[in-house]
Amino acid sequence: MSKGAKIWLIAAGALILFGGLIFVVTMSILKWDFTGLSTEKCETNYYEITDPFTSIDIDTETSDVYLVPSEDGKCSVECVEMKNLKHTASVKDGKLKIKLNDTRKWYEHIGIVFSSTKITLSIPKGEYERLTANGSTGDVNIPSELSFESIDVTSSTGNININSSASGKITARATTGSVSLEGLSASSVDVSVSTGNVSILDANVLGDISIEVSTGRTRISDTSAGSITTEGSTGDLSLNKVTSTGRLLIERSTGDVSLDNTVAADIDITTDTGDVKFDKSDATEIKVRTDTGSVLGNLLSDKIFFARSDTGRIDVPKTTVGGRCDIETDTGNIIIAVSGK
Repeated sequence: MSKGAKIWLIAAGALILFGGLIFVVTMSILKWDFTGLSTEKCETNYYEITDPFTSIDIDTETSDVYLVPSEDGKCSVECVEMKNLKHTASVKDGKLKIKLNDTRKWYEHIGIVFSSTKITLSIPKGEYERLTANGSTGDVNIPSELSFESIDVTSSTGNININSSASGKITARATTGSVSLEGLSASSVDVSVSTGNVSILDANVLGDISIEVSTGRTRISDTSAGSITTEGSTGDLSLNKVTSTGRLLIERSTGDVSLDNTVAADIDITTDTGDVKFDKSDATEIKVRTDTGSVLGNLLSDKIFFARSDTGRIDVPKTTVGGRCDIETDTGNIIIAVSGK
């Protein structure tokens, strides 16, 4: 290595060391609070809503959204927001509209932001008509004290947490965030997630539940519904204490499928790579197709079994009564017992 190259390397190393020292000193002064490095500061603005409304429409980008029941029965909006990235709140034609008003110049889009922005909507307890919330990077949280005729929430990278019931449909769509629905009732539920987990817990759905997941785990527990359809590419699926009065349709590319104390009118499961496990679960008719996974477990009632495996072991009851149970796998085992209740 030439002498000039060595000098440049020593100089570069010294600059890196000096920069690291400045960073450590600066963060020590700020007590390691990274928000102190933000070039954009947040402020808190309040909006009191006096006009009556029945529907709510929230459109934001980076802010977390919290709906909370008001303690005094009044309606107000609290926004923790950046100076040139404020929200407006107004009522028109019976709809409360909270909307982002971006007044930044082009050069103000360049900067460092560590501060978190938040919208807190306080409204009286009760039932409202339609709730629509659209966000990009923030979470959306809807409490159990409020109810709606319909709920429609979309978030790109934030999580969606819904505890409110709806007399109509609940729709939740996220790109890289997770979706959680818990302790609610609805006429139908439609959930779509690209990368993230889905959980539906303690729910009573009169109609259909539809879940579409590209990459992520899906969990349904203590839930009743008409029919349940769940499709996914990569991720495990577990159902625990689930009752479906209609068809339970499951499609997975990669991931295990587990049914524990789950009962449906019909069960249809298709998976490429992953085991299928039954534990005290049943249906009038059962159909399972898997390529490289095994099908194991126990059912609650007798079935007429049609089991096929290319290279795996087959052990099923030789019963001649009951509904049809059709199981096929390429390289996995098929071991099923009937244990009753």
